[in-house]
Amino acid sequence: MYVSDTMVQIVLILPGSTDFDRQRRIQGNLDVPLNDQGTAEVSRVIEEIRGRNIEVVYAACCEPAAQTAEAIAAALDVKLRKLDRMQNLNHGLWQGMSIDEVRLKQPKVYRQWQEHPECICPPEGEMLEQAAERVEAALAKVIKRHKEGVIALVVPEPLASLVRRFVNHGELGDLWKAAADHGRWEILEVNPQALVPSG
Repeated sequence: MYVSDTMVQIVLILPGSTDFDRQRRIQGNLDVPLNDQGTAEVSRVIEEIRGRNIEVVYAACCEPAAQTAEAIAAALDVKLRKLDRMQNLNHGLWQGMSIDEVRLKQPKVYRQWQEHPECICPPEGEMLEQAAERVEAALAKVIKRHKEGVIALVVPEPLASLVRRFVNHGELGDLWKAAADHGRWEILEVNPQALVPSG
């Protein structure tokens, strides 16, 4: 039987920044709009990815991702699709707190989230693996729809780290550092045949 080795390119885009990003606050699944810096970052991303033949833009269901994706889809004149189950990780009682507050008040948990985030559940929040299941299910559907070509995916951290891990089978890395990234993009090469959800 012939097996296709066709690749799909995912342009993975982090939303533009918000006031929570500027204040180094934990956003989780709270809806916080882009600030002026975030809007400028999105404009820069649009110019950088303009020639990449993106067919459709998929967005996580949070305000920064939605605003970022809407601007990109409008500028590139392509379809925008929302990913219903791709809400960001629920950070529970950490949401709204600054990263420094968590580091000072809960130094042990802060360090564990840095070194082994998959083992930690933010107080009254959810485990990373619960979010990973949502990410994998949503991505599997998207890849089933697009066996080749180029698509854009706008998701915030730590969802973006979960996307990278699913596609590249790598390590998560330091999610506190990852949270400082916004308005950036990268290319992920995906072999649809090799992408199998862990669950």
